[in-house]
Amino acid sequence: MRIAEVAPLFESVPPALYGGTERVVAYLTDELVALGHDVTLFASGGSRTSATLVEVCPGALRLDPGCRDHLAWHVLMTELVAAQASLFDVVHFHIGYIHFPLCRRLSVPHVTTLHGRLDLPELVPLYDEYVDMPVISISDAQRAPLPRARWVATIPHGLPDRLLRFHPGRNTYLAFLGRISPEKRVDRAIAIATALGWPLKIAAKVDRADLEYFEQEIRPLLDNPLVEFVGEIGEAEKNSFLGGARALLFPIDWPEPFGLVMIESLACGTPVVAYRGGSVEEIIEHGVSGYIVDTLEEAVEATSRVDAIDRRACRRAFERRFTARAMAENHVRSYMRVIEERAMHSAAP
Repeated sequence: MRIAEVAPLFESVPPALYGGTERVVAYLTDELVALGHDVTLFASGGSRTSATLVEVCPGALRLDPGCRDHLAWHVLMTELVAAQASLFDVVHFHIGYIHFPLCRRLSVPHVTTLHGRLDLPELVPLYDEYVDMPVISISDAQRAPLPRARWVATIPHGLPDRLLRFHPGRNTYLAFLGRISPEKRVDRAIAIATALGWPLKIAAKVDRADLEYFEQEIRPLLDNPLVEFVGEIGEAEKNSFLGGARALLFPIDWPEPFGLVMIESLACGTPVVAYRGGSVEEIIEHGVSGYIVDTLEEAVEATSRVDAIDRRACRRAFERRFTARAMAENHVRSYMRVIEERAMHSAAP
């Protein structure tokens, strides 16, 4: 199958540091190539892939201080994709909805994975208008705000099975990995660690949009002697950071669409203590691969019992449900579905 993967341009594919969507696109693209498909990746310069790479811009836009209009590059990319669309059996977009008006006027089969939050009121009339656009969710919970969208499948993210190795030992520290923002609630992680008297390591990036929140709300909490702020880390450092942790804290306060860090933690054998919300109940098996909680008191109590979780069971949960191979095979089935539906539509009188 000739497949085009269209990635966001904010990070390289895979990202040098933090970047969930671009990382998933990297794993999916390479796995599709490994399955024998002819894949072309539209992405930023500096990307590394086993597919044919079309570099849309010189480098990752987030790391380019001279780039002030990210939208310009993405509009240009949609035009580049449209110009080559006839070369592909299917085009798979990962860039939100910016391409919807263009795709409505293209004959090539296409599908879009929605990677972000969908509980924004302004999205309802948009997806009501573009109800003909086939879309993939990354969790069933993500779909809830847009029940009338044309959902093709729910496909969880996956990681290469050898990317992160199993760590059987239990260390003393708790881990928080992600970004500093109000909805990620690193302050809850600090409160949990403080209540238990356990050390906490925070590996997180701070976006410009969240800098004021970080300085006013979070930085004062970092004076806690139990807390070590590591900063943003790359892929190579995740193995030791997550694998060496006693548990990953995932104390979200929003409808998380997926939460890639949870399956990264499971791949290392590290259990997860997560607040209920969004995809959490679809990823964590309560009492098997971690604990799901609703309050700070529950979080503290559950974390105190985290050594009761079998780390081998965490790794097995990852291998059973969240590998890159399973993700790629599920996508191939979705591609076949949209190709067949487009053929039936074209044949209809």
